[in-house]
Amino acid sequence: MSNIVIIGATSAIAERAARRFAERGDALYLVARRADKLAPIAEDLKVRGASQAGTHTMDADDLDAHGAMLDAAVDALGVIDQVLVAYGTLPDQQACEADPASAVAAWHTNAVSPIALVTAIANRLEAQGHGLIAVIGSVAGDRGRASNYVYGSAKAGLAAFLDGLRHRLADTDIDILTIKPGLVDTPMTAEIDKGPLFADAERVGRDIVTAMDKRRAEIYTPGFWRLIMAIIRMVPRPVFHRTKL
Repeated sequence: MSNIVIIGATSAIAERAARRFAERGDALYLVARRADKLAPIAEDLKVRGASQAGTHTMDADDLDAHGAMLDAAVDALGVIDQVLVAYGTLPDQQACEADPASAVAAWHTNAVSPIALVTAIANRLEAQGHGLIAVIGSVAGDRGRASNYVYGSAKAGLAAFLDGLRHRLADTDIDILTIKPGLVDTPMTAEIDKGPLFADAERVGRDIVTAMDKRRAEIYTPGFWRLIMAIIRMVPRPVFHRTKL
């Protein structure tokens, strides 16, 4: 049994992963912005077998709130074995192009906030001597594209940060997992036309739990996105600039 903190616990992907943790009896501490959405998820996870499903409401964009949340998680669980950071937003690219403040806000939620949060978590896990931090990024961070470069660049920055943190902690018993989902059918992508490359949240949640159990460093989910993004990265710039990706 593990003690697991899930930040962004009301997201579709996080909820699917949490159900798998619950079914094997893990103790969970769920963090999200909205108590009205968080409470029924916690009750459902208890029914599914979670040995504990505590909750905490927090806006992750409020950097000053991170420390109190971690204190509450330790009080509830005793020891934090694993943390899944699963929040983010999909900004309107055109709005970000037109308004610098929108671009900065998107970066704050998708890069600045998780970087601050993971730094605080890593320091606590390093002090206790063990643990795992899993962070949901995106395949969008593998190459900047006109259609979503504000979001993609934030995820790229987050991925580079996690690479450096993994290097820093290489000689410890703390593992860092970077999760790179492709297109996932969730409320966040509700306005996007669905095609054959879309995966459901259940599959992605399952892949995340498996990767955390195996203490992997990085996963693409579904796995075929690793090949897709390798090809996209190899396209020469003059050719790439003639595409509409």
